[in-house]
Amino acid sequence: MTLIRYVTLLLVSAVVATPALAQERRVPSSAAELRLSFAPIVQRVQPAVVNVYAAKTVQNRNPLLDDPIFRRFFGVPGQQPEQMQRSLGSGVMVDASGLVVTNNHVIEGADQVKISLADKREFEAEIVLKDSRTDLAVLRIKDSREKFATLDFANSDEVLVGDVVLAIGNPFGVGQTVTQGIISALARTQVGITDYQFFIQTDAAINPGNSGGALVDMTGKLAGINTAIFSRSGGSQGIGFAIPANMVRVVVASAKSGGKAVKRPYLGARLQAVTPEIAETLGLKLPTGALVANVAPNGPAARAGLKLSDLIVGIDGQVIDDPNAFDYRFATRPLGGSAQIDVQRAGKTVKLAVPLETAPDTNRDEIVLTAPGSPFQGAKVANISPAVADELRLDASAEGVVVIDLADGGAAASVGFQKGDIIQAVNNQKIAKTSDLDKASKSQSRIWRIRVVRGGQQINVTLGG
Repeated sequence: MTLIRYVTLLLVSAVVATPALAQERRVPSSAAELRLSFAPIVQRVQPAVVNVYAAKTVQNRNPLLDDPIFRRFFGVPGQQPEQMQRSLGSGVMVDASGLVVTNNHVIEGADQVKISLADKREFEAEIVLKDSRTDLAVLRIKDSREKFATLDFANSDEVLVGDVVLAIGNPFGVGQTVTQGIISALARTQVGITDYQFFIQTDAAINPGNSGGALVDMTGKLAGINTAIFSRSGGSQGIGFAIPANMVRVVVASAKSGGKAVKRPYLGARLQAVTPEIAETLGLKLPTGALVANVAPNGPAARAGLKLSDLIVGIDGQVIDDPNAFDYRFATRPLGGSAQIDVQRAGKTVKLAVPLETAPDTNRDEIVLTAPGSPFQGAKVANISPAVADELRLDASAEGVVVIDLADGGAAASVGFQKGDIIQAVNNQKIAKTSDLDKASKSQSRIWRIRVVRGGQQINVTLGG
């Protein structure tokens, strides 16, 4: 099974500030120049692009085995046959020791991961870090002491619409393939496949199997990681999306430092888009910027002086068109020091210095609920610390315990719980911390009345009976 993310929604152009030129750009001046080849660049970068093979074992579940009478006479769940599911993607070597970056959706749930080089050699790999928020993952080749070919990162803020790029990967499993195109658009923020919506769009052909492959500029550097296509057929239709190299760099840096999670700056404020109606109310000519909807007490934003209803229009000299653009720009700032944010407040521009620090992660207290017969069995839950709220895009002031993961085949996944659900009460008992839910899940109830908040909406659920 080959993988690529499909996007089927209307795209909206985003206006971006023009960066300084990173390389000379000119049109061909003669027929001879039109016959020039990309082969020297391809030969240099191709060894650093790899194929990623992922496999996981799944159990073929017979729904008849849910019937206790059928199960008694014809089998038990442990006797159900297993099947190996395989997926194929691409990856990029970013460190000579054998560190590979790819898409998280390529290796999600995998029990085994293999890396195949351009010279056909294969290696076992381990997953170092997974980041679902960016759809990136970092792998490491096992038990190897050789030095591998790598790609250097480009400064993705310097690429321009119209720049020529190459996409390298393994489409449809046919083998390593190079396609050529241009940067079609920048700062695509309406794609809807990761938390950080700020994609490079290209018309270089990207197909299933290209996920995690390289988008390379004409200096032979990594401009982005190919991750999604807009397609009605399942194949390339000239609209592909790549995660910018500056975001990839942040994830790789966290993996190199030995972290199991990506360390990013934490703002401590919730932002909302400026609609035409809001723009009219604020007296703005255009509906651009990121409006501050909430400021967490004692967070970096609050300490910097950011206030409710402030309009963020820039960060470190870069224009901010919407909350997605701010999230990307802020998340790619290095920790330590501060970022200068330009804010419009009461018709005046105010400059604020926001400290670049990680979100506090005190009293997270993660546990996996295992009580048999409980609808929560197989759910990993945590208290809502600022770090958890930031990871899951929750209100840090929300009360309850949040679901942060679900085991495949567990009762919690089967009854419909989702990652990000906040459990506030079980059988009329308030749930304030994970130990409360652990205790409640062990009760011998036949009926479970559960109050859940999902996407800001309260849901009352009754299970059993």
